[in-house]
Amino acid sequence: MLAESLIRDIPDFPKPGIIFKDITPVLQDPQAFAEVIHAFKEYAEHVDADVIVGIESRGFILGAPVAFALGKGFVPVRKVGKLPHKTVQCEYALEYGTAAVEMHCDAVTPGQKALIVDDLLATGGTAAAAVELVELLGAQVVGIVFLVELGFLNGRDKLSGHTIKSFITY
Repeated sequence: MLAESLIRDIPDFPKPGIIFKDITPVLQDPQAFAEVIHAFKEYAEHVDADVIVGIESRGFILGAPVAFALGKGFVPVRKVGKLPHKTVQCEYALEYGTAAVEMHCDAVTPGQKALIVDDLLATGGTAAAAVELVELLGAQVVGIVFLVELGFLNGRDKLSGHTIKSFITY
């Protein structure tokens, strides 16, 4: 996958000791970006999702074109306070403290099959919160797909029982 050769390491971002995997060069390269969207689209077809759920913010960049290509709806999972309508919320643990994400309360319907999309699986907290929101509203998570997975952080552990696909693993 061309994308793997374009992902760059940014040391000490967002804080000292962290090596950030920057996918911006992938998004800037038309061939690599198309390759990634095509791979996500093929995976989405395989799991037969009714709706694509993207996690803020790079999950929007990857998930929205997939939803469009498949003729499916797109559902954003956002940081608290960013959605204008009635929402459901899920709090999750960070290394130091907590964070929360939310989704409109009518974003998915009971029985719908949802594919969750994000750029990176690290510790799994945000993705697990997105799963909880989808399931709270009665929809079924049929898969969770990431461009990059940091396998050494064991984020899959928080997503046990769900089908996970990562295209690039470090």
